[in-house]
Amino acid sequence: MGGRLREALRISDGRVDADQLVARLEAVNRFLGIVDGYLPDTPLSPARTLVERAGTRLSLSRDHTVVALAGATGSGKSSLFNAMARMDLSPVGVRRPTTGVTHACVWGPLDGGTRLLDWLGVLPKHRFVRESLLDGDDESTLHGLILLDLPDFDSVQHTHRLEVDRLLGLVDLVVWVVDPEKYADRVVHGAYLREFQRHRDVTLVVLNQADRLPPPEVPRVLADLRRLLDADGLDGVPLLATTIVDPSGPEVLRAELERTVAERQAVLRRLNGDLDAVVDALDEMVGAPRSALAANDPAVAKLDRALSAVAGVPTVLTAVEQAYRHRAASSTGWPLVRLWRRLRPDPLRRLHLPGPQHSDDPAQALAAATSVPEPGAADKSALALALRTVAERAGEGLPSAWPAAVSAAARSRLADLPDALDRALAGTDLGLNRPRTWWRLVGGLQWLVTVAAVAGLGWLFLGYALRFLGLPELQHPMVGEVPVPTLLLLGGSLAGLLLAALTRPISRWAAGRARRRAEARLAGAMGQVGEEFVLSPVRAVIAAHADARTVLEVARHR
Repeated sequence: MGGRLREALRISDGRVDADQLVARLEAVNRFLGIVDGYLPDTPLSPARTLVERAGTRLSLSRDHTVVALAGATGSGKSSLFNAMARMDLSPVGVRRPTTGVTHACVWGPLDGGTRLLDWLGVLPKHRFVRESLLDGDDESTLHGLILLDLPDFDSVQHTHRLEVDRLLGLVDLVVWVVDPEKYADRVVHGAYLREFQRHRDVTLVVLNQADRLPPPEVPRVLADLRRLLDADGLDGVPLLATTIVDPSGPEVLRAELERTVAERQAVLRRLNGDLDAVVDALDEMVGAPRSALAANDPAVAKLDRALSAVAGVPTVLTAVEQAYRHRAASSTGWPLVRLWRRLRPDPLRRLHLPGPQHSDDPAQALAAATSVPEPGAADKSALALALRTVAERAGEGLPSAWPAAVSAAARSRLADLPDALDRALAGTDLGLNRPRTWWRLVGGLQWLVTVAAVAGLGWLFLGYALRFLGLPELQHPMVGEVPVPTLLLLGGSLAGLLLAALTRPISRWAAGRARRRAEARLAGAMGQVGEEFVLSPVRAVIAAHADARTVLEVARHR
């Protein structure tokens, strides 16, 4: 759009800067792209319409100024239209409404304004050209003017008002024609004039049929009309008095239109006013800046706790502690009972979480689905509450539909959370993949004392066997009064039991430490899931809000 607009607006007389207007329109267009998907379409429709209309209007013609004569029934605007054209073009009569369709008069060649009139929707049979060799240069000062005679906006025909409302949104300048009897009509002021506060630069008000008033009354009526216009927010709008009875009556309006045509500013001023209105409406939708949700915000911590509960982290931590003790006992226990203990299922293995069998194959651990129990209703409710809290904290202070967009973003990947949490559990190193060094040391000692006990038992058994066979008896070495084989058997057995008893509290302490280490790692994994599936979409909305504010500042700059 920018290139086309810059080409259309390459000339600027400095009163409405064309390049600045282009930059503002482009900023609005960027704003619409940024908020697309976050804000509802309905309140953005005026901005979209303006961007489209501005590009179309300026690409069609900047050499023409479209001026509309608008007024109520009986205001004499059709007579004024004919007087300005100095030709009978629009029907004038006593039946109301007289003007049922829009008539157009073009000063200069019609070819230049044909596409513009097509865009305005003026039928070809109601288009007229004000260009005659007999006029010489009399009409040259209005070359480029397209004057429209609109239907009566208070017509009993509803389609007439719809036509008026449509064209009032397209024309460059509006001349409001009122008469001495209905110049204070509430419809014209409340429904129309008051709505043109932002378009004072492209609004004229004409008190037509001034000849119907006694000359001394004309200033008084004009003063009262000025008071009403000021109350409508149209202070400074030119107010003229015209009559078609006197041939010079319309000349004051003609002079005003000649000045407007010469300036070639009406279209820029109209778009500038429309842009001001749109930007102010968008500004209300954006509101004040909002900082992103901090990582240490209590709402984020609450979310992480809720995700941990839903993922089954408490169950996993209990399994980690139990698995540590189970594996420690299997490695440091009395060898005679180790095989029996190893027949008992590993707590982590029951949950299909990475265990010793997966230590050399991380891919296998990630591929396997865990068997963590499904979350209960309380955990699901806590997660829903945490998501709502995050959305409320992130959207706090945002106007209009932004909080709804933040809330939708927080829940946008809710369906993907269960699988993501399960993958996070399966992919987290719980710190139990390798045996501990102290397990090996204690296990070695257990084997040593067990070998001693077995050796003592074998030695004693050998002595009994020789005696049973009548062979010479073995002479056992003695330690005091105790034979060495007996000492080895009893000492090895008691040492093994004592070593197992001593390592049990150490194992419990180390299991608690392993649980805390796994808890920290799982907390990090849950935090990453929350960041990716909840916080990142939320922060994307907040970032879009910040970007929207930035481009809106460009659009607001006048």
